[in-house]
Amino acid sequence: MKIVFCGTPQFAVPTLKFLLTQPEFEIAAVITQPDRPSGRGMKLTASPVKETAVAAGVPVHQPEKIRAPEMQATLEAIAPDCVVIIAYGQIIPARLLPIAKHGWINLHASLLPKYRGAAPINWAIVNGESVSGITTMRIDAGMDTGEMLLQHEMPIGANETAPELGARMSEAGASRMVETLRGIAAGTLSGHAQDSAAATYAPMMKKEDGRVEWSRTAREIYDRMRGFAPWPGAFSALRGKTCQILGRPVSKDGEEEKTDLDNGGDLADMGRSGAAPLHGGKTARAGYEPGTIHVRQSGIYVSCGGATEMRISSVKMEGSRAMDAVEYARGARLTEGERFGNA
Repeated sequence: MKIVFCGTPQFAVPTLKFLLTQPEFEIAAVITQPDRPSGRGMKLTASPVKETAVAAGVPVHQPEKIRAPEMQATLEAIAPDCVVIIAYGQIIPARLLPIAKHGWINLHASLLPKYRGAAPINWAIVNGESVSGITTMRIDAGMDTGEMLLQHEMPIGANETAPELGARMSEAGASRMVETLRGIAAGTLSGHAQDSAAATYAPMMKKEDGRVEWSRTAREIYDRMRGFAPWPGAFSALRGKTCQILGRPVSKDGEEEKTDLDNGGDLADMGRSGAAPLHGGKTARAGYEPGTIHVRQSGIYVSCGGATEMRISSVKMEGSRAMDAVEYARGARLTEGERFGNA
C-alpha cells in the first residue's frame, strides 16, 4: 500500500515511525507544516514529523497552504492508495479527498462523535471525563464527521494531564492505524456513520480559558488545570497582577485528596486528586467568598465553590519566577482574607 503521511506534531510521530517499520506499507511522501520560529531565539524549527521523515529518508513537502494547486498536482503524481492524516493543522479541501484510492484516514483523539474539533484531549479532561479513546475514520468535507473505522477506549487517570493522555493516545494510535490500514487493504473493514445527534465539540483553546473562576468547585478547577496544561494553564489576579497557579483540592479532613491512580507527570506538584471534592468539613470554609485566601501553618488555601477548598502549591506572578506558595506568601506577607479575583 502506497501511503502519503500528513501530520505535524509529536502526537503523529509514533504512527509514522511504526508505519516505516511495516514492510507492506510504502511511505511515498510526508506532508507537514512549514518550519516555524520557535524558542527564545525564534529560530526556524522543523516539526517533529519532518525530523522523523528526514531521518528515514522520506521526501518531505511543506506547503504554506495545502489547498495550493501545486499540492494537488503533487498528490496526483504520487497517486497514493491512502493518505494517513494525524494532527496536520490545516483543513483539507474536498477536491483533494478523491485523489487517494482508499481515502484520507485520520486518527482522532476521542471516541467520536464526542469531542469533534481541535482539542479533544484537553476538553475531555476539563469536563471531568473518566473515559476517552481514539477513533480511526475516513475524513470527508465536514469537521470530524466522516465514517468511523475502528475505536479504542482508554481510561483517563484522575490526575492525568493533557500531555500525559496525549502521549498514551499517540502510542496506542500507531497500532490501531496499522490495523485499520490492513483491514482496508484486505477489504475486511467497513466504516459506519457517526450519530451526529450525539456529537459534542472541542474547540481550539483560548488564553482566557485558563482564567480561574473560583465559583467552580476545587475539583472542577483542578480538572481545568490538568486539561489546560501546559497552555493556557490556570491563572487569576492577585494584588493587581496576573498570577499563574498550581494547586490541588483538599478533602474534608484537610488532607490533599489521594488516589491509587497516581500518574505523576506535569502536575505532580499539584497533588493527587482522585475523587470528587468533598463538601463541608474542617477546611471548607462556608460563608467565605470564592477566591478568599487562607494562610495556615500547613499551607496556603483558597475557598472555592460548593464549600470546597484548594491548596495552592506554587504561584508565578507576572514578571517573576515560579515559587512555592508558602515561600511566596512569606515573602509577600500574604494575609488571611486576601482574595484572588478577575480584576
